[in-house]
Amino acid sequence: MFIPVEVVGVRIEMPSNQPIVLLKEIEGSRFLPIWVGAVEATSIAFAQQGLAAPRPLTHDLIRDVLERVDISLTSVHITAIVDGVFFAELNLRNDKGALPALSARPSDAIAIALRTKSNILVDNDLLDQVGIDIPEQVASEVSAAGDQELEAFREFLDQINPEDFAG
Repeated sequence: MFIPVEVVGVRIEMPSNQPIVLLKEIEGSRFLPIWVGAVEATSIAFAQQGLAAPRPLTHDLIRDVLERVDISLTSVHITAIVDGVFFAELNLRNDKGALPALSARPSDAIAIALRTKSNILVDNDLLDQVGIDIPEQVASEVSAAGDQELEAFREFLDQINPEDFAG
């Protein structure tokens, strides 16, 4: 069984300064933190804030390719964690019906889902296994504290250039 979640945002985990994307079940109090890379965190934050890079990011390109070939991303499923690594699937369909699911990193899947306004779902067993249950009152307090981290991440975003990601 899969549980619908929403992206709360990107946070910086201290003291390691590692970005995480924080998911929350829509009809509940469980959260799922997923550690992601800086590039993916930036892409997710851009999508959440409705920002566009001067040139398309990889996730923008994937969205555009899907549109061009008339394939819809119906949902993203966060399916498992194995040895600390999360797994996800992209669920696609065309005019003939559902296509085989594609394996993806959750960070990429989330970034694409935000751009295509697709549902993000997490396996209930996975939420039971590694989700964090935070009552609503505590979540509000955590959210207020997280605003400082979000502001620090925004400052980081303001200081980066596309050339910083050239490899």
